[in-house]
Amino acid sequence: MAAATATNGFPTRSPNAVAELSTSNSSSTSLSQIRFGYTPLRIKRLVSDRRSSSLSLGLRCSMIDDSDNSMQNSRMAMESMTLGVSALEKLKTSAAERYTKEKSSFVIVGLNVHTAPVEIREKVNIPESQWPQAISELCDLNHIEEAAVLSTCNRIEIYVKALSQHRGVKEVTEWMSKTSGVPVSELCKHRILLYNKDATQHLFEVASGLDSLVLGEGQILSQVKHVVKVGQGVAGFGSGIGGLFKHAITAGKRVRTETNISSGSVSVSSAAVELALLKLHEPCFANARVLVVGAGKMGKLVIKHLIAKGCEKMVVVNRSEERVAAITEEFRNVEITYKPFSELLSSAAEADLIFTSTASETILFSKEEVQMLPPVHPGVGNRLFVDISVPRNVDSSISDLETARVYDVDDLKEVVSANMEDRLRKAREAQVIIDEELGKFEAWKDSRETVPTIKKFRAYVERIRAAELDKCLSKLGENISKKDKQAVYDLSMGIVKKLLHGPMEHLRCDGSDDSGRSLNEVLENMRALNRMFDLHTETSMLEQKILTKLGRSKK
Repeated sequence: MAAATATNGFPTRSPNAVAELSTSNSSSTSLSQIRFGYTPLRIKRLVSDRRSSSLSLGLRCSMIDDSDNSMQNSRMAMESMTLGVSALEKLKTSAAERYTKEKSSFVIVGLNVHTAPVEIREKVNIPESQWPQAISELCDLNHIEEAAVLSTCNRIEIYVKALSQHRGVKEVTEWMSKTSGVPVSELCKHRILLYNKDATQHLFEVASGLDSLVLGEGQILSQVKHVVKVGQGVAGFGSGIGGLFKHAITAGKRVRTETNISSGSVSVSSAAVELALLKLHEPCFANARVLVVGAGKMGKLVIKHLIAKGCEKMVVVNRSEERVAAITEEFRNVEITYKPFSELLSSAAEADLIFTSTASETILFSKEEVQMLPPVHPGVGNRLFVDISVPRNVDSSISDLETARVYDVDDLKEVVSANMEDRLRKAREAQVIIDEELGKFEAWKDSRETVPTIKKFRAYVERIRAAELDKCLSKLGENISKKDKQAVYDLSMGIVKKLLHGPMEHLRCDGSDDSGRSLNEVLENMRALNRMFDLHTETSMLEQKILTKLGRSKK
């Protein structure tokens, strides 16, 4: 995919944004024109930034890798001679020192419909049932704190909170290669890399339907919500990543409530039905025998849009009859016939138009099987397969037959190209809302910087209180009653609580103006408290996490 096309839809507001794409694919110009006409404000500088960033990143990585071994060997020798050095001091004299100086970063490593063909995406795809395991494996990597997985038919994106941007990207990319079997070099041709604010903006646009193949797609917001639902209770889905996704959901809801972006054909399923109408000899379903394979969320939407377009009779193949029965009950004026999976091929033999939307990871229709099917109705033309599954359910080589044609999710661009001006106007309206929500998220994220200081200060005051209480009780002697001892304890706690109230109030800020304090004022209060009580000399949360990671990697 050409570099100019690779920029379509990816943030370039800061040098933090990097999209690495192949420069050899000549089909990129058409895809650039196809994508619903909306180009976010962050597109201008990416090509030059990508080239220079990729080159410098490669040089930095090779230099670091070549020098790390010798540096670590000498440092290890020095450490063995200094038995009294603390664990934190050892950390700061090791190769990990540079990471203690960095803040954790939000990073996205992924592939989507704009950067990678379905042939690559289906290999990297992670089934929903494996998301918790993927999160755990990602957080076991040395430089990854938190993680989330968003895997749909149009994208597979890994969201992480990383201790080091470059090492984190390297580890996630290698993990994706290991789990998918796709070489790192091939992933790098198609992957997107987004950092911090650019990563945040991308997820907000994804949740709002601005980054979808079909602008305003409604299903993607529910998929983003599902990421949070699946992540609940998974150790690696922490408050940072969780907060990012929850703010993205808020942005997506506002965009759909306050704009008309969801009007019209706004889902992959509806676009698939529109594409089928374009490919039929007659633009209606009256003379076509329709088969829908799969009655899950996507399959039900296909059925719904078929009915909306005038289809009054269809066969639905599904593993269980219950879902089909529920759909039949909902659409009583339409003739829907259920068939079990064991009758898949016999049902296909009696169909002219076949939609597939299942979670199967294996091919359901091979070229050899389709070649043996009887011809379709006269006047229909070829047997049409519209496959919106990822991984794909239909062998793409079926299109080599004279009697059949296969269309997958990447072919929906033909439908997407319609109504370009209207889509562009709606996207601009949505971008205003997204910018507002981005500001709120950044304020929330910055306000979290005071949390470590609050914890340290409370611990500092508690140590003093406990020590002074012990001194007081020892002076009072052993004859003091339990009631008096409790009274002294309560007195110490009450004094501490009242003394802490003021500082704690001035260290809290949610990014709004309700408290009367700006975020800058709160952060300055935090820095002042750190200086006055020397709190910065304690092990920071980041350093503690690195120590944990280092300890884990040595086991």
